[in-house]
Amino acid sequence: MTAFADLPTSLTGKTDNITALTTDNQSGIDPQQITGVFVTVHGHFYQPPRENPYLDAIERQPSASPFHDWNERIHHECYRPNAFARVLNDKGELVGIINNYEYMSFNIGPTLMSWLEKYDLEVYQRILEADRKSCDRLNGHGNAIAQVYNHIIMPLANTRDKYTQIRWGKEDFRSRFNRDPEGMWLAETAVDYATLEAVIAEGIRFLILAPSQAQRCRPLPTAEQPESEWLEVGGAQIDPTRPYRCFLPGTDKFIDIFFYDGPISRDMGFNDVLNSSHNLAGRIGMAIQGDRRPAQLISAATDGETFGHHKHGTEKCLAYAFTSEFASRGWQVTNFAHYLSLNPPAWEVELKPVTAWSCSHGVDRWQEDCGCGGGGGWHQKWRRPLRDALDWLRDRLIEVYEEVGRKYFLDPWQARDEYIKVIRDRSAANVEHFLIRHQSRKLQSAERIDALRLLEMQRHALLMYTSCGWFFEEISRPEGVQILRYASRALELAGEVAGVHLEKEFVDRLALASSNVDTFRNGDEVYRQLVVSAQVNFQQVAAHYAISSLFTTYQPEHRVYCYTANQVDYQLQRMGPLTLAVGRLQLVSEITWESADLTFAVLHLGGWDFHCCIKRFTTRRTYTQMKEQLFDVLQQASAAQVILAMVKLFGDQNFNLENLFAEERHRIMRLLTQETLVRLDQLYTQVYRDNFGVLRAFHRDELQVPQELQVAAEIALSNRAIVTMRSLEQVISDSTFDDPLVGLAEIGELEAVAIEANSMGCQLKIREGKQMMERLILRSLWHLLHDANPTTMEAEIHRLERMVDVSYRLNLGLSLDRAQEIFANALSKQIMPNLVPVSAVLDGGKGDRSPAWELTQMRPLIRLAEKLKVDIDFWVSQLL
Repeated sequence: MTAFADLPTSLTGKTDNITALTTDNQSGIDPQQITGVFVTVHGHFYQPPRENPYLDAIERQPSASPFHDWNERIHHECYRPNAFARVLNDKGELVGIINNYEYMSFNIGPTLMSWLEKYDLEVYQRILEADRKSCDRLNGHGNAIAQVYNHIIMPLANTRDKYTQIRWGKEDFRSRFNRDPEGMWLAETAVDYATLEAVIAEGIRFLILAPSQAQRCRPLPTAEQPESEWLEVGGAQIDPTRPYRCFLPGTDKFIDIFFYDGPISRDMGFNDVLNSSHNLAGRIGMAIQGDRRPAQLISAATDGETFGHHKHGTEKCLAYAFTSEFASRGWQVTNFAHYLSLNPPAWEVELKPVTAWSCSHGVDRWQEDCGCGGGGGWHQKWRRPLRDALDWLRDRLIEVYEEVGRKYFLDPWQARDEYIKVIRDRSAANVEHFLIRHQSRKLQSAERIDALRLLEMQRHALLMYTSCGWFFEEISRPEGVQILRYASRALELAGEVAGVHLEKEFVDRLALASSNVDTFRNGDEVYRQLVVSAQVNFQQVAAHYAISSLFTTYQPEHRVYCYTANQVDYQLQRMGPLTLAVGRLQLVSEITWESADLTFAVLHLGGWDFHCCIKRFTTRRTYTQMKEQLFDVLQQASAAQVILAMVKLFGDQNFNLENLFAEERHRIMRLLTQETLVRLDQLYTQVYRDNFGVLRAFHRDELQVPQELQVAAEIALSNRAIVTMRSLEQVISDSTFDDPLVGLAEIGELEAVAIEANSMGCQLKIREGKQMMERLILRSLWHLLHDANPTTMEAEIHRLERMVDVSYRLNLGLSLDRAQEIFANALSKQIMPNLVPVSAVLDGGKGDRSPAWELTQMRPLIRLAEKLKVDIDFWVSQLL
């Protein structure tokens, strides 16, 4: 039985969702007469590290709206769609789900993989599974290759950083894919011979480069031809259909190199090649050499985000091409490692001295005002001063690391190289094991903290070189600010562990980096306005906890980003409009093991007004007296008196709502406005009811409705819909799915709202509605397919269909992607393998399989498939 996750062979003649596909070869060469054509599409999947260096978490990025941040948005548009790429028929119905990672060569940056592992474990596991399956299909050669850790420009890195980047990239890869990487992606494919030397020394077998990076090539010596002439190919003229061997000058050490097809790769990124699998195959066919060589590789490489993010929906094109279009032309889908195992290099290549794929000036894009990445007449004169400032800081931090590090580590640089194992697993046991392995002697508690601070200092010194900081036109862009935040954290850690103060000189050097934005003028203002303001200390974490505690019941131990908060004592009292909380809190950093024992008092005066004070805990007696004094003053019900007492006991420094971390601040803002919004909803609902007849008359006579009345109608009906949806979610959560009557009243109410909204010409604004109804549909479908009662199945399906229909009628923007995935998986793994064949039914139920589903049960499921836009013709044909 063909699994649904694979494209059914009986459906390969169908068209994809974009345009009709044929097997015409645009190159004019009959593919059946060409032997040994292999195709590889490589995706370089990468996102820069976006975490706040102090919180180890990505904060909300408004520019990514409606998503939380850009990782989340691009994941929705690209990473997940490629893990569940859809093959559709000409009616837009699903006929197959393909894991594109199983067929494409890919690297996924370690910082992005770490995020995926936390954010969407299902997709993360699909990526790992894809590599395992490609290994099985291609004689042990998986599709995944490694990447230098955090995307630094390798030719601009010092020797130690080169090796650490490679070693961290290899270890991260090994820990995820359970094998050593054969190939490695260099950030921006930036390379020089010093980088090649490091990559070779670390056991990497091959690299992927741009054709423009080759200087000359020639056939390798053979017995028949011991000498051959070099061919100059410096104008991107190298033949990309074969691998090449590149030797380190004056040695017999080498690495193999693939050059991707530049024109095809550019067309994938900037032309219409990905509009259909037919276009893609036709463009690849044009690159096939007609010289009847035994084997040739047609390879393309581009940003993986091209497939779905930059070019929406193009993951579908890849899916059909991989599973049908290429095979129909006699081409084999492979990866670089597999092809190399079949066809080792017969040619040698020399590279240009220093090059990258996205800069025609070598690697000047990351150090000079070369014009690459510019726009709108803006200069990039800031690039060289920024590079110089970071190089200066790196070198000062090396001095700190070596001087202090040798007190704690047997070999400080080996400890740094192996610190990736701690970055991957920060559990106390793993950190303990790491420290025992590398310590030069038994370290005391304070020394352990300093040892971890040193390693974190070096981690941030590497992160501050992430290439994105120079890639665009302006230093004050988020990418430039991000690398400066890493530098800021490294500066702070150096001060804490060694008492050195480097920030002033560093900022003075940034003053030479002139900005294009008048608000900043130069890099030192960018640092002061956008970097210093994002720094976080223990007092701020405690203030965040204290203010939030007024709206959250915390457990004795609670995680606040990368801090563990242990609540030693807490007391809250209310007096009229005033709320006062006093407590003692012990905070521990999960990263450096630093800790702080703090006391806090927070006064909520009502509305947006908060007054919070923090200070170090001294003694229990002092703390108890302070607490008693504050609550005594609260009895006077005078906000002024309480604040005066807080200032006397804690000092002048105070925190308010603005000092909360953004996520919690936004949550509390929503809570504080909730009561007002409820009152407004009630008011608009009353206005709508009072003027219902008037509104109907305006619409009946096709007159322009007064804006005030139309707004009242839209708000009232939107509120009615969301209240009903919440009720539907509650009754389904509290009841059993097997009761066919559960939720019907609420669904009926939603249908009534949809009818009324349509008659009133309302554009409902139901922000939560899409996610809420998708959750309900998924839960209902899961129960139906896994735990359904056969006697109530048809009623359950009918209820599910009504939920889908009303979601469309309410214009929620419903997505059925997840529902289709669940339905498809159940069809291939549960329903079809256990279905009673028609012949068995006619024979009185005798058959070779134990019946789990009967033909009569399939009829409502077929109807549901149509509702979910799944083409079930293939499975129906098996029953007839």
